[in-house]
Amino acid sequence: MSTSGQAGNFRLRRTRSLAGRIGVALIRTVVAALVLSVLAVLTLRWLPPPTTAFIVQRQFQAWWQGEPDFRLRREWVGWSEVSPELPIALVAAEDQKFPEHQGFDWEAIESALERNREGRRVHGASTISQQTAKNLFLWPDRSWLRKGMEAYFTVLIETLWPKRRILEVYLNVAEFGDGIYGAEAASRAYFRKPASRLSAREAALLAAVLPSPRKLHADRPSRYVLGAAAWIERQTRQLGGPGYLAELEPRARAAARSR
Repeated sequence: MSTSGQAGNFRLRRTRSLAGRIGVALIRTVVAALVLSVLAVLTLRWLPPPTTAFIVQRQFQAWWQGEPDFRLRREWVGWSEVSPELPIALVAAEDQKFPEHQGFDWEAIESALERNREGRRVHGASTISQQTAKNLFLWPDRSWLRKGMEAYFTVLIETLWPKRRILEVYLNVAEFGDGIYGAEAASRAYFRKPASRLSAREAALLAAVLPSPRKLHADRPSRYVLGAAAWIERQTRQLGGPGYLAELEPRARAAARSR
């Protein structure tokens, strides 16, 4: 074999070797990321999240844009420390099929896609599980990458957490106002009381501001917020009140078996 042929073979082997090493490194990186994500979600089944991706982004935004008046308000409370009126208000407002679905409301997704095809205003189809995943781990945009990662974390959360834990984390990480995260901070900021003492009306007002928490106010409700809160109260009663969530886990298991 000529010298030039030997040199070409050497370069080819070197290129293949480099490509192989890169491929192995990528596979190891993906596997490590998957393992870490599972461990993170599993840990949060029992421990309160120290922060969330949305909180970190808002803090960075306030620093970057020079907002000296920005103040973060957040205080974790357990399930037993929250008025039973709030979880059912959140479910009535955001995700009435929460006890039955496994993370995704396919009928709502299909309806949203149909509205999008018709050029009509798209109503949110995200479940509480999806919103919890997004708030904890992701960023607020509508890219397919983010949606794919949201679906992945939603499956993890629904697989590794009981339903009550999902709802407990959600009501502690949801944004209820600029810099106000979680039920306890919102209750004290708007109503000067702990979340354990929220009335049905106050819970409905908090749930009503979730679509746009930096523009809507539970303590100074606009006509829209008042109307939304009244609708949420009616939906809560129709669902059966706080008792609707009394058997979350058995209902979730029964719904899964029926599929």
